[in-house]
Amino acid sequence: MRLCLSGLLFLFVISLPSGNGLFGNDGVEVRTCTALGGRCFFGCRVGWKWVAYCHNVLSCCLKLRRHPPPQVYETAH
Repeated sequence: MRLCLSGLLFLFVISLPSGNGLFGNDGVEVRTCTALGGRCFFGCRVGWKWVAYCHNVLSCCLKLRRHPPPQVYETAH
């Protein structure tokens, strides 16, 4: 029973809107953040800039258009 619950918890955590996750992720749309041109995550990814808070838990992030860091182009193997 414990193993099953921990497995479900693991799947839930990796599906949260932070980083790329298991299935890829475009963030969460919150009206106040999309008005700024951003997306909401549990922390800004590499190549994104923090702008504001989304409901005191998530971070509103803008994608860097000019001069992104080189880590953005790395691919995970």
